[in-house]
Amino acid sequence: MITWIYVIAAGVVSYLTKFVGYLVPAKLLKSKRMTRIAGTLTIGLLASLTVLNTVSNGQQLVLDSRIGSLVAAFIALLLRAPFLVVVVVGALAAALLRLAGLP
Repeated sequence: MITWIYVIAAGVVSYLTKFVGYLVPAKLLKSKRMTRIAGTLTIGLLASLTVLNTVSNGQQLVLDSRIGSLVAAFIALLLRAPFLVVVVVGALAAALLRLAGLP
């Protein structure tokens, strides 16, 4: 029963957050400063999600082929490879590291 209370509360909070977003004046959202903040925040959230998924498994830190894959993708980004190439390089690095015996 308590789980449903949490689910309903999360739904209400989500709805209210979206509703409050409609109340923000359009002039504020179109400013250059807000655009820069939103872009930076998006990049930061994506980077933190990537790192979290790379070095964790549940509640444990793990060092496995995903780190090698991330390093290979980062090097491809430094070499200004297209996004699809970066993804393929990361996948190939993970596959080769797992083939070599790294979990």
